[in-house]
Amino acid sequence: MTTQILERPETKDADTGPEMFHYVKKEKIAESAVMGTYVVALCGEKFPVTKTPKKGAPVCPQCKEIYESMKH
Repeated sequence: MTTQILERPETKDADTGPEMFHYVKKEKIAESAVMGTYVVALCGEKFPVTKTPKKGAPVCPQCKEIYESMKH
């Protein structure tokens, strides 16, 4: 009999404040939504994609800052 150790990504509790959306690699979004795999946001947060952001939804300030610096 063998055992495997699975690494559990750190996630935030749902009651830590308003929900924010993060910037992630576009090609990873569909895979995560279908397979439940975790994506890594520009800010480093790991989570499975479960929702689609709506126009005007709050964006993670760290992700936004990193994304803006990449555009220049």
